[in-house]
Amino acid sequence: MKEYDVASLDTFGAKSQLRVADASYEIFKINTVPGHERLPYSLKILLENLLRTEDGANITAEHIRQLGDWDPTAEPSVEIQFTPARVLMQDFTGVPCVVDLATMREAVRELGGDPTKVNPLAPAELVIDHSVIADLFGRQDAFVRNVELEYGRNKERYQFLRWGQNAFNEFKVVPPGTGIVHQVNIEYLARTIMERNGQAYPDTVVGTDSHTTMVNGLGVLGWGVGGIEAEAAMLGQPVSMLIPRVVGFKLHGEAPAGTTATDLVLTITEMLRKHGVVGKFVEFYGPGVSAVPLANRATIGNMSPEYGSTVAIFPIDEETVRYLKLTGRSEQQVALVEAYAKEQGLWHDPAAEPDYSERLELDLSTIEPSLAGPKRPQDRVPLGNAKTLFRGALIDYVGDGGTGVHGPADEASEESFPASDPPANDVNDPADAPRELVSAATGAKGRASNPVRVTGDDGVEYELDHGAVVIAAITSCTNTSNPQVMIGAALLARNAVDRGLSRKPWVKTTLAPGSKVVMDYYERAGLTPYLEKLGFHLVGYGCTTCIGNSGPLPEEVSAAVNSHDLSVVSVLSGNRNFEGRINPDVKMNYLASPPLVVAYALAGTMDIDLANEPIDTGADGQPVYLRDIWPSSAEIDDVIANALRSEMFTKDYADVFAGDEQWRSLPTPEGDTFAWDGESTYVRKPPYFEGMDREPTAVQDISGARVLAKLGDSVTTDHISPAGSIKADSPAGKYLADHGVPRHEFNSYGSRRGNHEVMIRGTFANIRLRNQLVPGVEGGFTVNHLTGEQTSIYDASVAYQDAGVPLVILAGTEYGSGSSRDWAAKGTMLLGVRAVIAQSYERIHRSNLIGMGVLPLQYPAGTDAASLGLTGTETFSISGVTALNEGQIPRTVCVTTDTGVEFDAVVRIDTPGEADYYRHGGILRYVLRKMLAA
Repeated sequence: MKEYDVASLDTFGAKSQLRVADASYEIFKINTVPGHERLPYSLKILLENLLRTEDGANITAEHIRQLGDWDPTAEPSVEIQFTPARVLMQDFTGVPCVVDLATMREAVRELGGDPTKVNPLAPAELVIDHSVIADLFGRQDAFVRNVELEYGRNKERYQFLRWGQNAFNEFKVVPPGTGIVHQVNIEYLARTIMERNGQAYPDTVVGTDSHTTMVNGLGVLGWGVGGIEAEAAMLGQPVSMLIPRVVGFKLHGEAPAGTTATDLVLTITEMLRKHGVVGKFVEFYGPGVSAVPLANRATIGNMSPEYGSTVAIFPIDEETVRYLKLTGRSEQQVALVEAYAKEQGLWHDPAAEPDYSERLELDLSTIEPSLAGPKRPQDRVPLGNAKTLFRGALIDYVGDGGTGVHGPADEASEESFPASDPPANDVNDPADAPRELVSAATGAKGRASNPVRVTGDDGVEYELDHGAVVIAAITSCTNTSNPQVMIGAALLARNAVDRGLSRKPWVKTTLAPGSKVVMDYYERAGLTPYLEKLGFHLVGYGCTTCIGNSGPLPEEVSAAVNSHDLSVVSVLSGNRNFEGRINPDVKMNYLASPPLVVAYALAGTMDIDLANEPIDTGADGQPVYLRDIWPSSAEIDDVIANALRSEMFTKDYADVFAGDEQWRSLPTPEGDTFAWDGESTYVRKPPYFEGMDREPTAVQDISGARVLAKLGDSVTTDHISPAGSIKADSPAGKYLADHGVPRHEFNSYGSRRGNHEVMIRGTFANIRLRNQLVPGVEGGFTVNHLTGEQTSIYDASVAYQDAGVPLVILAGTEYGSGSSRDWAAKGTMLLGVRAVIAQSYERIHRSNLIGMGVLPLQYPAGTDAASLGLTGTETFSISGVTALNEGQIPRTVCVTTDTGVEFDAVVRIDTPGEADYYRHGGILRYVLRKMLAA
């Protein structure tokens, strides 16, 4: 096992001392390596990492020289081992990590080792933020009631996490009701510069959530990995990576008044997606950097997964230091950050022009108000064109007679809309809603109109039509870290209320801030009543709508939408808007800034030109336009200056790991190993180490394999990995029913990630999945080639495994894009899949497949399943894999079928480290064997 903070060989004589105030720190100076001065900021951090962890084996002097000699024009080919300083998790992805660590303790004991030696070797912090559902809204007790429902649904999981917090060293849990993981990270957990065992070094992090990159705004190098990689990092394994290409993104100018961080990030997302930055580092530099507030930097970093880069990082500067002071970091910590950054050449120089692989440039003055939608974050929509572009997009969702037509299969995505069980009639509209007929009907000439008359619980009658905004949610880490847009939303709400406007009665309005500090400064500024007047009551501190925890629509709205197949809309301040992700009743989803979320709640429809048409009529009978209620930048800044205080952060984070009485009173199991409950349907011991020996068996070629699923382009981890609601007639639903779980307690796949039996049954069970083996059918179905019958993917896999038949998946481009979800690989492996053959892969999912012992292969360049004549009905053999047993990574392997098709598939095991993981049957077995050997 490789320990963290080990003594470096220090070939370059980099070890030195840095004195800050009365403290002295050991540091490793970057300037001892030739070529350091021309490196981008992010590569300087990697260079320090290698200097500090040089051991002559995993990290050698040659690796350090190669990084110093980095050729920005070359394609990545040099492998290095990166040792992150810490690991960050959220509860959906974190629970399986802790389950695996608990299981590993037992496996070590069974193989003759000491189970207590299984511990994280660096700080590992988990924030519970993905489990709260916005069941109740628009009422004063919504937050309290939603948290009660959350604890009721997740008691077993939370007890397990409390056991882990007590059992494992270096593992801490931030309890429910505290904040969103990435905002808690930038406000409290992130160090920017670490201090540990007398050393000072850059804070680096890998996280089990794609949007870990939000911390890039604070100058911290970090990105999302699968839970499998995170577990390995916790246990001391460095992350194997190729020195990446780095894209320099030069900023200059200042954003115009009336624009927001959301407008900026949607513009950047569009630019970088068009440029192509998948697998690359993006680094912001230039004179415009100083004009971007820290919160805006965090917003930009947050959406790195949406434009495909590994990171999107800002350097350390005065703004970084100001934010650290604001958020209550100690004087010594702030002084260390500044002194270290200046000593190591990590302090931003606006005039510097480091070497970059590629360059882009943006004049901030060209930013304009924008949205993105209706189904991808990169599809930016200028606000002035939103109505026209919405009408054009609606054609894809509404056919003749109002029949819903979903977009292409490769855009389908469903993350999480868990089963909910609020009391009947428990979500209500404001009491002061107008009693006359209100209309959301659009009826635009030349396109579908399908108005439906609805009567709400409070007697308000209205009409719903295509384009009605039925969810307006201030939610997710992307924007709720940002005081400018959060205060802007509250001021817009105040101005709207003062003009006599109200939200439309069919709109579900929710407010889910990233941390408690938001409600503190709302209260201090006196703005909370205005938000609540428009139905934006606090519903929880968590991801809620952006992750799919939007909760149910009011019954009458849901019934009207489904009975008339209306294409209705959500508007949310999130980062992802894939089809099916936000709510099962909602087909079209738009990303927008918090102020625009409020504006669309007032308008109640996407079929409006907010730039030029009135939102509604005010109390004085005069039309009210968006420009009439939009707050000025000066007013927003003034409120922030008077309302936001450093003491708010120190107070709210004073005892953050202890939790409230509800958390502390949970009965907690004790012991070094976990006492598994055989009746639990939430947390079960997984089979990853069953039958494992101390030495790995030889890698075998694959023969007689059948195709479990044949998939198209851009199949996401949302398709592969279960996270949404559990249908009663699905294999997972039947499993829960067989175990005595009533339907209303099914909860979601995401909340049951600690139970592999549920997760296997949900893998490839997404309701929008299109398996080409069963054309015209949506959902987790396939053909069992042994019988020729259509059946569920899970049931087919059981039949294949019983018959000893290995399985393969055929896929198109960008296979596994989306969230960094470990169960997309774990479930694939447990279904019996031995290999995936795709045109291309998303970085994290490809790595995760290897981490679970599944072989990722790629079609020869310029070919795909169709051009090769593959239908998915063939029997496959894959030879040449055994070359891995000789320590080689074969460039290709030979794929043959019983129909005579033959081709050389490219082996996407990209590094020697990945080859080691595959030889051992996955990263967990590799780590465990290394632990035993040590």
